[in-house]
Amino acid sequence: MVSKLGEMLVKAQLITEAQLEEVIKIQRREGGKLGSIVVRAGYCSDQDIVSFLGMQYGVPAADLEQWPPIDPAVIALIPADLAQRHKVLPLQRTGNVLTLAMSDPTDIFAMDDVRFHTGYNVDPVVSSEMGLARAVERYYGGSSQVVLRASDGTSTRSGAMPPPGSGTSGAGPVASGFEEDEEQFDLTELEQQLDADAEYEATEDDEESINVNALKRGSEDAPVVKLVNMVLIDAIKKGASDIHIEPYEKSYRIRFRIDGILQEVMRPNLKLRDPLTSRVKILAKLNIAEKRLPQDGRIKLRVNMNGRQKVIDYRVSILPTLFGEKIVLRLLDSDKLMLDLTRLGFEPESLVRWDRQISRPYGMVLVTGPTGSGKTNTLYSSIAKLNTVDTNILTAEDPVEFNFPGINQVQMKEQIGLNFAAALRSFLRQDPNIILVGEIRDFETAEIAIKASLTGHLVLSTLHTNDAPSTINRLMNMGVEPFLVATSVNIICAQRLVRRLCTNCRAVDTHQQPPEALMKVGFTEEEIQRGITFYRPVGCEACNKRGYKGRVGLYEVLEMSEPLRDMILTGASALELRDQGIKEGMITLRRSGCRKVLDGVTTIEEIIRETVL
Repeated sequence: MVSKLGEMLVKAQLITEAQLEEVIKIQRREGGKLGSIVVRAGYCSDQDIVSFLGMQYGVPAADLEQWPPIDPAVIALIPADLAQRHKVLPLQRTGNVLTLAMSDPTDIFAMDDVRFHTGYNVDPVVSSEMGLARAVERYYGGSSQVVLRASDGTSTRSGAMPPPGSGTSGAGPVASGFEEDEEQFDLTELEQQLDADAEYEATEDDEESINVNALKRGSEDAPVVKLVNMVLIDAIKKGASDIHIEPYEKSYRIRFRIDGILQEVMRPNLKLRDPLTSRVKILAKLNIAEKRLPQDGRIKLRVNMNGRQKVIDYRVSILPTLFGEKIVLRLLDSDKLMLDLTRLGFEPESLVRWDRQISRPYGMVLVTGPTGSGKTNTLYSSIAKLNTVDTNILTAEDPVEFNFPGINQVQMKEQIGLNFAAALRSFLRQDPNIILVGEIRDFETAEIAIKASLTGHLVLSTLHTNDAPSTINRLMNMGVEPFLVATSVNIICAQRLVRRLCTNCRAVDTHQQPPEALMKVGFTEEEIQRGITFYRPVGCEACNKRGYKGRVGLYEVLEMSEPLRDMILTGASALELRDQGIKEGMITLRRSGCRKVLDGVTTIEEIIRETVL
């Protein structure tokens, strides 16, 4: 763009070739815009550049030194930080059209930003960069202005004074787009949670990094940038696993999923919907112009908190809904990945069965459960245990959530034909010992995975079923022959996650439960007669007053035996397979939950919410 402007100025005979070369040398040495350097060097006047650009772009030229005083109400339409960041100035408003002075009238990002903040259509006029800078300084002051409303109704201001003659006092207009008379979310609490030395930057693996300061240091950033930064950091601090940003007809809300439960954390102004969505899309390198189709991306942040650096990945999913785009960000924190099978929540007898089967040289190991039930953690823990120098492990994942040294991980790319089935075919030519398939979604993937397990490879994968026995029927419903299922599957683990009671504040529940009710929950008569000590959540500082802190897994492990294989061949139902599994010592999800209640780890309410008898 710079060289194009220089060439146009030479072509218009405003400067010479020699002058252009000198200007480019100065620009490379000192930085800055070419037009400003031309004026500073005295090769042509400010007004010459403006008139020339006006003719080139086909927009009117405005001499701000001669422009009549601008109405303070018009100046107040655009926040100071936005005007200074984009070097724009509102001149007048006619109906729903705002005349905007710009040094580059082709800057669509600046015009979009103004349109989002004001709600008006933008009619650009071109002005000199130096004249525009002086005018912005004159009307807005020397630094950007940010006004954030706290929960007590007070406002916090940083930066510039109000524009001359604006007549504002006290809190003034809220620069971040919040209206004075609307309900505000609690920014004070969030701001206090940011450590004084907490800062983070968006990273592109080991490539170029983009600096993003935390809320307290970001007084020059646009309010929407501050809001997104604050949400991302606050989610980390609160231990959230997901961030939900949801637009509705007359409201806009942000929720965090903490320990499996969604909690509303704020309700931003509805006007922030489009700019906030665009900001997330930019961070995730998505198409900000595409609002009709779902999009998936990834944000990688390097976080420096309390002098310790860590990398957090956010898996971004954007879904068009009736009133805008809903955004869900899944936090992938490698520090929270627990790779010790003994600490996940397996009962001792279930863990023995699991260890025995994942140590076999071939066969299929399946983990089932709904989204967010910890299946990936179980699989990663298993292959981490098997990851030795003499083992070749290949994984096909969508997406690759965590990176492991010594394991060859492949990211699926459906748009170019790299799906699970295609990856599996290629894996078989890579001399693997162990293959991990992120998910068996169709017959083709299931067929290749089963054949691989029957030809000397250990195959680990996931399915979406309600319990372990129904996984057998699910495979056969996909079209897999019963004899293939019976001979290939070694073990199936169904799992759920429930919240752990906070050990710092849990209290004994003195309320007596009738024996009949406890029997219906799943406790045995012997356990009831022996007496059960129940605990209830209380809430303290350690658990943010929730009474729960962290989650623990419930596991239903069905190990294949000869009787079970015979039943599969004869077409037994999931209920019959379940009964046989229980006879052979399988602990059901509900019984696993009851064991956790007996150990004081969780509550009856939690296991009833996640399991059925």
